[in-house]
Amino acid sequence: MLGDAVEGLKNFAVKTGLTAERVLLLFSGGKDSSLALYLLKEAGLDVSALTFFHRWSWKEPLRWTMKFTKKLGVEHFLVDITDGLLREAVGRKGPVCINCKKVMLWNARWFAANNGFDILAKGDNANDKIIGALLDQCEGDIRLCEIPRIGIPTLRPLIRYTATEVEALAEEARIRPYRMYEHARRRQWREGCPLQYIDREEVVTPELMDLAYRVNYGVSKIARRRKVRVSVRVPSFEVMCWDCDPDTLEEIKRTLSAFDRR
Repeated sequence: MLGDAVEGLKNFAVKTGLTAERVLLLFSGGKDSSLALYLLKEAGLDVSALTFFHRWSWKEPLRWTMKFTKKLGVEHFLVDITDGLLREAVGRKGPVCINCKKVMLWNARWFAANNGFDILAKGDNANDKIIGALLDQCEGDIRLCEIPRIGIPTLRPLIRYTATEVEALAEEARIRPYRMYEHARRRQWREGCPLQYIDREEVVTPELMDLAYRVNYGVSKIARRRKVRVSVRVPSFEVMCWDCDPDTLEEIKRTLSAFDRR
């Protein structure tokens, strides 16, 4: 299956002229973007990785991304978007992710334009919300599309693969990203950063962002050790857990009691 995926991407690259272009992949270090980077590299494209981080990003997955790109022999850029995120998010109600994605997209466009890249690439798969009304506007193959209209085409090498197929391909390629054992929104591994757990109707402040990081980093240690998936909303301190037993919940409760909830 992996060989077919690489060969299919090679053929698509030749057909569309991608072999002569410089590609910049938005690389979070999750399974989707890691597989996309792997396939682009194996298909022989001139690809580099761009990872955004901020003050509240998980440190362990970030270190994993650097090891992964080094192993692949891929140029890897790291860009701190803390200031931009603060400008966009503070004073507004959640979710913070909407503001963060906006900051990342426009920083990616700026970075690509100023560093000689022709194509942006993303790890979107067939289960992502972008499928449907948005990509229906594309002319031709949705793998290479001018949507969103930011002045540079977007390549989505995984857009025809379901989340289950991505899991299988990543396993075949032995891609196993570092996990924080977040609860996430779905049972599929869909991790991000702790700021996504700020309560939806809460006005975002730097102090609340700090609390979201500290609380969720604390419970992640329990989750990793017990092999369950846990996240905590703040400031409500609502615990979300897949497969937690009473002992695990009690340990989480004791850990949370150490935090100032004001």
